Amino acid sequence: MIQEYLLRVLPPIAANEQQLRQHIAREYGFDVRTITAIRTLKRSIDARQRTVYVNLKVRVYINEQPADDAYQHTAYGDVADRPSVIVVGAGPGGLFAALRLIELGYRPIVLERGKDVHQRKRDLAQIAKTQCVDAESNYCFGEGGAGAYSDGKLYTRSKKRGNTEKILNVFCQHGASTAILSDAHPHIGTDRLPRVIEAMRNTILRCGGEVHFQTRMTRLIIHGDAVVGVECKASSQPLRGEAFAHSSSPSGEAGRGGVFMGPVILATGHSARDVYRYLAEARVEIEAKGIAVGVRLEHPATLIDQIQYHSPQGRGKYLPAAEYSFVTQVDGRGVYSFCMCPGGFVIPAATDAEQIVVNGMSPSNRGGQWSNSGMVVETRAEDIEGDDPLRVMHFQEQLERDCWQQGNRRQTAPAQRMADFVNGRLSYDLPRSSYAPGLISSPLHFWLPQAVKTRLQQAFRTFGRNSRGFLTNDAVMIGVETRTSSPVRILRDGSTLMHVRLQGLFPCGEGAGYAGGIVSAGVDGERCAEMCAEYMARIGA
Repeated sequence: MIQEYLLRVLPPIAANEQQLRQHIAREYGFDVRTITAIRTLKRSIDARQRTVYVNLKVRVYINEQPADDAYQHTAYGDVADRPSVIVVGAGPGGLFAALRLIELGYRPIVLERGKDVHQRKRDLAQIAKTQCVDAESNYCFGEGGAGAYSDGKLYTRSKKRGNTEKILNVFCQHGASTAILSDAHPHIGTDRLPRVIEAMRNTILRCGGEVHFQTRMTRLIIHGDAVVGVECKASSQPLRGEAFAHSSSPSGEAGRGGVFMGPVILATGHSARDVYRYLAEARVEIEAKGIAVGVRLEHPATLIDQIQYHSPQGRGKYLPAAEYSFVTQVDGRGVYSFCMCPGGFVIPAATDAEQIVVNGMSPSNRGGQWSNSGMVVETRAEDIEGDDPLRVMHFQEQLERDCWQQGNRRQTAPAQRMADFVNGRLSYDLPRSSYAPGLISSPLHFWLPQAVKTRLQQAFRTFGRNSRGFLTNDAVMIGVETRTSSPVRILRDGSTLMHVRLQGLFPCGEGAGYAGGIVSAGVDGERCAEMCAEYMARIGA
């Protein structure tokens, strides 16, 4: 017999399977010896009241063993001799597009401007040591995209985009913990996600696809009104600004440079500014898109645990590092926490010289001394003067340059204590921080854009009233958080997901302006692959 139950239990019971078995047996009248297995289907923490509970949905097996696997497997066949599709970018949008193409019987050729996850990790370590950023291998560029070294959060509020459960199951098939299938806010962890990404790459290769690193798209190849391929060069060489390349050759050559032929899924990520500039120069239809900008706010993890769990003892033995989520409206714009990393680190996420950008990450155990979150202000395209489709991107760039200048023109980040910022005071010293390149005291209340500064100050007062102890000088604000989403949308048709003018071009994921995070980018990648397969069938490929 198999039964499913909704349970509300104390943390020690949820953490111990034997105690959980006894609780179920007592509540539902079973002999505990007849419970052969328990599978947790959903898990969430309810910390709204002083007593913290764990909500569980469990499947209980009575006198029988589970016959099904913990996750659903996807079959990937051999596509070595099948028609090719070019996938530009090996972030979640590109990787899930490639895997879905294999399912549908097409051969993906993945082109990634950065390095594989292992080589990329060495370049990330050099940022703190040398204060220099490799423009092609950093926290945004490289295999796995911006999410590979940013915690691996898999929570998305949008259920309308597509099959989010499929994305989680594919991650499990490639080595992620099955806990992501049940946790309310699933994450893989910075320490584990690279191995999962590598396994996904190996599936692509095993099935006959190709993956090329340090291979950057320089331009689209157009026949009439259809994209039929891309031209590439080694990543160290800049994008060219010609409108289009026109070629009559039906085939291309593989390698770090050369021509790759086939329809194109363009999944270059939200920081590929050279791609946006190229598209604008090439008169590919794009438009400015709103983003959110602000700071990375870091508290001691113990303080956040104490606040969120309503206890001076913090999380204790059985609870995870506490999360929080804040949102308010100030003068017609949203102000909210973003990408909250409990027990995590603040990282330098710049992609080029003369810019400072910060982000957050955390390992799978979320056991660090600090907890951080982006605190950002909604910035709409109409808030920035002009009609240039790149104007929001230019605003981003200017703010990052300003931050770099405040940081002594290094990756040393300008910072200010939270209460000092709210009260317009200088911080004469700063608390210890997880940000490895180091902090320098700076009057963020003076140089941040007025619309950002005043809204953050008012929002922090609101958050402090709603959550006593949150507004404190024990917390430090680190500038600046700007890469919350793409500042550009590459226009596409709603029914085919193709570009509005160019057949065979499928703008994909977060970089195209149609996703916000790993799961939604993965879902969009799968949808683009499906639309591309339909297109290939229509043209007889």
